[in-house]
Amino acid sequence: MGLYRRGKIYWFTIMQSGNRIQLSTKTDNRKLAEKIHAKTLMDLHEGIWFEKQKAKTITYSELVNKYLSKHQKQRDEHTIKKLVPVFGHLTLAEITTEMISDYRDERLKTVKPATVYQELSLMRRMFNVARREWKWIRDNPVADLSFAVGSKNARERWLTMDEEKILLDSAISPHWLKPLLIVALHTGMRRGEILNLMWKDVDLTRRLLTVMRSKNGDKRSIPLSNTVCSTFKDSGRVIDISGRVFPLAVRSLREAYYKALRKSGLKDLRFHDLLDIPLLQGLFRMELIFTRSKNFLGIRQ
Repeated sequence: MGLYRRGKIYWFTIMQSGNRIQLSTKTDNRKLAEKIHAKTLMDLHEGIWFEKQKAKTITYSELVNKYLSKHQKQRDEHTIKKLVPVFGHLTLAEITTEMISDYRDERLKTVKPATVYQELSLMRRMFNVARREWKWIRDNPVADLSFAVGSKNARERWLTMDEEKILLDSAISPHWLKPLLIVALHTGMRRGEILNLMWKDVDLTRRLLTVMRSKNGDKRSIPLSNTVCSTFKDSGRVIDISGRVFPLAVRSLREAYYKALRKSGLKDLRFHDLLDIPLLQGLFRMELIFTRSKNFLGIRQ
């Protein structure tokens, strides 16, 4: 149907799947109302009108709740805490690239760039799911935003061969610290992955261990070097009731690690830096490379 007036405002009616829908153009200008009418009919013909209506009614908080129930990854719930107070009350259609840009600039005044990068990456991922899977929106307002800020926090600190020996020689107490550090150095596993490692996921026959849930939520297998295999064998497989290889709390590991670090005299070395050692640093890493090659070729010792 064509345009008609209700008071001073122009309205029109559309039919969709047998339903009669009355819509306001929100203007008393005839020419503008005609353009709005024509655009709505075009959107309806192209199948995008109802998608736009969803974006105008669904709030960001509703997006968050559905996303976390279906796609939540490690730390998402923590990361989202700063986004919801700012955007939660807004509909998806109201959230613009400019608005997110302002949020980015304000956050950079108080937190590290890598934190902002993590928040905006999650926000972009959520809008992508809403666009691709649920058809709630047509465009992702985060997609065109420049937020490559995480590299500003990058570090270039790793152990030399001599430093690693010094650290391991200093890690004599508690008894579990040196084996744990060897696992970290030779596998590249994160602290949380090591502390959650179960004996049932360590296969010394195949020389593989399985990380059941990595930081991005995926499962992966890691080849074991001779040194790591020997470390696991020497540990005697004392089975804790939890079944974990290293049944201890993060706090206990942190205290033991920094105690060993002070004893070693090494400076500016976080636990995370143990994971960033280049595998091609020299013969020091050739054992792991050789082990991986044997596993790939199916060669047994």
